Amino acid sequence: MAHPTPDRPHRIVIVGGGAGGLELATRLGRRHGSKGEIEVVLVDRTRTHMWKPLLHAVAAGSLNIHEEQIDFLYQARWNGFTYCRGPMTGLDRAARQIVVGEVRGDDGDLVLPERRLAYDTLVLAVGSLSNDFGTPGVAEHAYKLDAAWEAHLFHRKLVNACFAADHSLPGADGRLDIVIVGAGATGVELAAELHNTTRMLAGYGLRNIDPERHIRIRLIEAGPRILPGLSEPLSAAVAGVLSDLGVSIDTGVKVTAVTPTTVHTADGAEFPANLVVWAAGIRAPAFLHALDGLECDRIDRLVVDDCLRTTVDKNIFAFGDCAAAPWNGGPTCLPPRAQVAHQQAGHLARVLPPRLHGKAPLPFRYRDQGSLVSLGRHHTLGNLMGFIRGKGIRIEGMVASLMYWSLYRSHLIALHGFWKTAVDTLTGWLRRQTDPHVKLH
Repeated sequence: MAHPTPDRPHRIVIVGGGAGGLELATRLGRRHGSKGEIEVVLVDRTRTHMWKPLLHAVAAGSLNIHEEQIDFLYQARWNGFTYCRGPMTGLDRAARQIVVGEVRGDDGDLVLPERRLAYDTLVLAVGSLSNDFGTPGVAEHAYKLDAAWEAHLFHRKLVNACFAADHSLPGADGRLDIVIVGAGATGVELAAELHNTTRMLAGYGLRNIDPERHIRIRLIEAGPRILPGLSEPLSAAVAGVLSDLGVSIDTGVKVTAVTPTTVHTADGAEFPANLVVWAAGIRAPAFLHALDGLECDRIDRLVVDDCLRTTVDKNIFAFGDCAAAPWNGGPTCLPPRAQVAHQQAGHLARVLPPRLHGKAPLPFRYRDQGSLVSLGRHHTLGNLMGFIRGKGIRIEGMVASLMYWSLYRSHLIALHGFWKTAVDTLTGWLRRQTDPHVKLH
């Protein structure tokens, strides 16, 4: 393995600017790239970063996408790495090159041609996508919250639907039906946020809409309960809060088709739907399955060892939702959580630089810190792990809300440092005292 030299530093290419990828690029660039010890390149198809756990708030309108996005060029400029725009479309392991696809503008004009980018170490952190399992009509008639622009489009559709309902209601007793398929964290948090923001929208001059009568939110889950990845008591507590908010919960129901106006289920039921959000299941981007022989699992995640190296090529690492990583050496895989990607990014930032000098990377050990579910201004519930003899402690209310709030701030501190994050948090709080509490456009 080549050692970094003044005229040719070792190049680490990171594909994917999500929570883990951008944190890793920032840490490596700040510590080593700015000194010329390592060349760090971040590749992403978009120009901005948005923390994925917040996309449900963007979709509901309680978070302004334009205030929370981070520009990759800005982040690269101040943290010692280079940003390369475009999607990864291929891999040549023999030449140690990736293929970066062309980029076109909104008008279809070519912005950047297809290129090849050489690497010494490659790190794949391209996240995951919603898995529609081939269900008819989902691609055409349902929204997914895989990217910031999708969440933004759903919010615009939501606002327009409220305007249309307000216009038609004086002469008809209609209703706006919103159906969310999938009751994991995204679906549950979206349902609670939508309950809040649709009522705020109705309060901004939409006088004909009575939210209790005219807006119905339905949550459909194929499994026996909502939040299947969390404990049963926590799942039951969240279900109770949602029921109190008037959210309809249907568990044990498999969706078989989506049409422009209806959601069909396996037991023959038909649910009216003006808006459908598909938040059921995950899979890795399909292009990973064709990357020059790298091993993938059944949902296209790259199979990696406990050091996060791919099984076929030890110069290629993968982490986050796109990697099937063993849970501390066991037979099960790590869950697709933001805290997993955050911990893995910190681990790789520590072990990759010594690896360039021949030191073998250490295995990654995940520390489960518990789970939190935010139901907007209504409630926050969760459990913290490992505080008393490894057992979980249930928390809720103000304490849980502060813990949930601190998760995002920890991500921002990793990207910007403590003081910039503190100042930005304060100015954001002051701005929200005069701005509308829900995005109206």
